[in-house]
Amino acid sequence: MDRQAKSRPSRASLIAALNRAAREASGLGAVFGEAVARRMGVDPTALECLGAIADRDDMTAGALAEAMGLTTGAVTGVVDRLEKAGLARRVRDGEDRRKVFVRATPKALARANAYYGPLGRAVDALAASYNDKEIALLADYFARSRDTVLAEIAKLNGSRA
Repeated sequence: MDRQAKSRPSRASLIAALNRAAREASGLGAVFGEAVARRMGVDPTALECLGAIADRDDMTAGALAEAMGLTTGAVTGVVDRLEKAGLARRVRDGEDRRKVFVRATPKALARANAYYGPLGRAVDALAASYNDKEIALLADYFARSRDTVLAEIAKLNGSRA
């Protein structure tokens, strides 16, 4: 075995380092989100839901529940809190009055951008140091990680993924 091969980290150590970095980033993201939520007058779960709502044009409460791994009952409470804070509103579908969408308000978007804008620009600058193939790999990894976490949330909640 050559000297260079000996100095390369093992696959197990690389995976351990990846998992540690992901946990640290996730934990710091949660701490950042909690600080933003406090400043916006909502709880961290409501803020995360607001982010999911803001990322989509039309989202029903059921779709929000599925995207966040929450029950529809929990989402109803979240949307109530967001409406009370003036950060979201319920809008009936013009074609099917039974369908109700949840939308972020302009106030919510402006307030969130004041906190997340600088972070987004810093992350964009970091991403610029990677080539397109590396970014595609990272995007795939995080999308698949999200699906894995949602499946584990479903298990914890006693439902099937």
